[in-house]
Amino acid sequence: QKFCQIVSQHKLQTCGSCGPDLFCCITVSTCSRQVTAATSGSRCHACVSCDPEGVAARASAAMEKVNFGSGYGYEVGPKNAPAVVVIQEWWGVNDIIKEHAQLISEKGGFRCIIPDLYKGKVGVDKEEASHLMNNLDFKAAVGEVTDAVKYLRSSGSSKVGCVGFCMGGALTFAAAQHAGVDCAAPFYGIPDPAICDPASIKVPVQAHFGEKDTMKGFSDPESIHKVVDKMKAAGVPVELFMYPGSGHAFMNGLTEQGRAKIKEIGQAEPPESEPKEAFDRLIAFFKQHLA
Repeated sequence: QKFCQIVSQHKLQTCGSCGPDLFCCITVSTCSRQVTAATSGSRCHACVSCDPEGVAARASAAMEKVNFGSGYGYEVGPKNAPAVVVIQEWWGVNDIIKEHAQLISEKGGFRCIIPDLYKGKVGVDKEEASHLMNNLDFKAAVGEVTDAVKYLRSSGSSKVGCVGFCMGGALTFAAAQHAGVDCAAPFYGIPDPAICDPASIKVPVQAHFGEKDTMKGFSDPESIHKVVDKMKAAGVPVELFMYPGSGHAFMNGLTEQGRAKIKEIGQAEPPESEPKEAFDRLIAFFKQHLA
């Protein structure tokens, strides 16, 4: 994000402690787009030209760090509302996954929690993300998700669902089998047989994959159709939605930061309608099974 142009256009002030590239949480009335305001003067955000939907700012201001069982994570939403565990992509708990959780909470009225499976580490490029994912103990990660579910149930949420993307999609399948959730929505990620047998899942599953996904064996159309066919044959209540114009990680198309990430890693941007359609289906699915 290039803040120098924003400074010249809107004459913003730096806060000093955050350096020359970040600006104080103030509202400039003379700026037609305004600076995103937050609850703390020491917390900095970009001008809304970099976060036009304002999702990142709201997530940053609203999320609370919480401890549970063997791990910790970030929570947002009413304590007594139905809850959703939101599981990270291979990048870690970055701003994009926080935006997803914020939108799910806002649009559905859900309480959301993001377990921090990398314990604060975030991959800044594909190499680092791959290293972090390959070093993750996936069985322990499923245990952390289970602890998050127990925490949510014990602190006000009578029902708990799960959604995850990429690596988190694979873990969402595993959560559906092992973590005690009421329903699950995996996006473009198939689990290793060592952590999950999708045909043994008993709760409702709504899966979302892109027709143009080329990650063979993990999220390509042929592979997910085989998995879902086995699930249906075993009587699992599963529905699969395929998105003809989308490849891997298409849900990043929901927000400005996500769209920038898609371009950064060299993926084709999905049609604007498909992430929105998937999101609407997701919220309806959770309302059906968690309300």
